[in-house]
Amino acid sequence: MARTLELEIAGIKKKILSFCTLVEENVRDAIKALVFRDTTLAAKVIDMDEEIDAMEVALEEECLKTLALFQPVAKDLRFIIAVFNINNDLERIGDLAVNIAERALSLAACSEVDIPFDYTEMAEKVLAMVKDSLDSLVRMDPGLAQQICDRDEEIDIINRQVYAKVQDRIRQYPERVDCLIQFPAISSELERIADHATNIAEEVIYLAKGEIVRHRPKNEKPQLKVVTPRTGHSSE
Repeated sequence: MARTLELEIAGIKKKILSFCTLVEENVRDAIKALVFRDTTLAAKVIDMDEEIDAMEVALEEECLKTLALFQPVAKDLRFIIAVFNINNDLERIGDLAVNIAERALSLAACSEVDIPFDYTEMAEKVLAMVKDSLDSLVRMDPGLAQQICDRDEEIDIINRQVYAKVQDRIRQYPERVDCLIQFPAISSELERIADHATNIAEEVIYLAKGEIVRHRPKNEKPQLKVVTPRTGHSSE
């Protein structure tokens, strides 16, 4: 029985890593579509959403089956709980990639707009967070995961700055408002992707060390808490 549970865990691990790869690629393609106004690539990102949703459902069902059949405890139970939460975060990142691709389609229909902020720099930082959060999962590296949590505030600051910049640009060019209002939405969606990357990093810390670090003040010392599934996320 123990060997069978071990095989189930190995299968789940393989599936979550495949899911990670697919979602990361879709985020990267969405940002490329935005930067280069590539409508074909944007359409590809949107079409991939059904496959991402199907993978999320399949992985959740696999986790539920394993819980029901084997009733895992200790580190195996912790692993299943973490996968449940990471699975949900990956699906939400996929949804946000679709939103960005749809923004890319809208902007492609606009004439050239003087972009009020460097969203490519923000996008690169967010992509790095997504990649590193998934790398921390593959390597089971809580140190790297903590670095990702620490970088989230930088993205929040950039997101807040965007709104003021766009407001100023709309005042200067009110006739471009239909295009300019896309940029705060893009910034917000990138910020939310960073939030989900942070969620994944927090789950890696939980998985590696058994510590729940969600919502903890930065100056609070780590404490070992009761193992419970996450019921909410830091972003939609």
